[in-house]
Amino acid sequence: MILSTVLFGRNYQFKSVNEVMAKANEEKSGDVMAGIAAESAEERVAAKVVLANLTLEDLRDNPAIPYEQDEVTRIIQDGLNKKIYDSIKRWTVQELREKLLDYNTSGNDIRRISRGLTSEMVAAVTKLMSNLDLIMAGNKITVTAHCNTTIGLEGTLSARLQPNHPSDNEDGIVASILEGLSYGSGDAVIGLNPVDDTLESVKRMFHRLEEVKNKYAIPTQNSVLAHVTTQMQAIREGAPADLIFQSIAGSEKGNTAFGISGELIAEARELALREGTAAGPNVMYFETGQGAELSSDAHHGVDQLTLEARCYGFGKTYEPFLVNTVVGFIGPEYLYDSKQVIRAGLEDHFMGKLSGLPMGVDVCYTNHMKADQDDMELLGTLLAQAGVNFLITAPHGDDVMLNYQSLGYHEIQTLRELLRLKPIKEFEEWLQKMNVIDLSGRLTVQAGDASLFLV
Repeated sequence: MILSTVLFGRNYQFKSVNEVMAKANEEKSGDVMAGIAAESAEERVAAKVVLANLTLEDLRDNPAIPYEQDEVTRIIQDGLNKKIYDSIKRWTVQELREKLLDYNTSGNDIRRISRGLTSEMVAAVTKLMSNLDLIMAGNKITVTAHCNTTIGLEGTLSARLQPNHPSDNEDGIVASILEGLSYGSGDAVIGLNPVDDTLESVKRMFHRLEEVKNKYAIPTQNSVLAHVTTQMQAIREGAPADLIFQSIAGSEKGNTAFGISGELIAEARELALREGTAAGPNVMYFETGQGAELSSDAHHGVDQLTLEARCYGFGKTYEPFLVNTVVGFIGPEYLYDSKQVIRAGLEDHFMGKLSGLPMGVDVCYTNHMKADQDDMELLGTLLAQAGVNFLITAPHGDDVMLNYQSLGYHEIQTLRELLRLKPIKEFEEWLQKMNVIDLSGRLTVQAGDASLFLV
């Protein structure tokens, strides 16, 4: 294993695979803050050259965090398909990149290859790709999952309807749900982040969302995004839950900061399958985001892209229905500006898909970041072209509870019409029945008026 190269007459020597991985990453303010980023563009290129020539076996033998020290590493390594890995382990990272982008490599070919990849391999090949590479390769990969409906089929683009309210006012939440539905949002999930995540409040929110879903016979899924343990207790006490949600991290220490473990997530999944209200079999919903481990001092000196890939390696074990990165939510300390957010969004989508996940993205930014809504619309368009399973939408793109900016309800249908994509089939038929879209898939004159549901 060679960890050095000569570039422009200068010798670059790296001490470890982790250092190569960190310095080969595209510039991220989080890596700079952690003190592990490349110090120059030349050093970044040198690290990419070294990384390109490492083998997949080198990466498996040098996980980001040692096997003995970290549950996430153990879950990733133990879940590897040994026969597929053995058939590709002598490939270099650059050979893996060429294979993924080859015209003759199909989506099914990639899905097979992915079963022999660890998360470090997924991260490594991502670091060698341009933005257009990430879009092209991501678009090849189809990953479906079924809760009450099936997400991820070719030709579809789904949306989470996020009706958050600053005081959990139920009338306000319902009004926001109806507005989102009137624009065609909500086929992925109607997912509420509660202000009050106490048990009684979470139970009440589960019942309210289910009441709305049943009243209008909406073919979708509901989720209340409280801590997993609160949701589990709510289900045990009779709350109607289609999905169990939890934020996850790429290290055991990061998951401990979230108050979870692999054992707890497995228990939650078993509970949802046994006592949840969804058809299944995919009943889990995970959120991630580059920089989460650094924010909780759980990064072990590993770069944030590699840790993000490890989130996907951990999460896929539990066969989720939805996974999304909240790409710009943590702030400029981790992704400084729109260029870094756009790059991270494309990276995360590709890595999730390559890991075998039904991947979505919350295209978002905080108000103190150097980004604006035009940047988010651009990223949303690029992701839709890359085949993203779903995007998150909030009223006018402004989440007044979490205080960050996302995509608006109306933008999901704009992307569908622009790129000739459709919602999930049952939801599309429901939208036509409710006169939100016409038979050609375009919004009707009534669309956007939530009062159409009150007639």
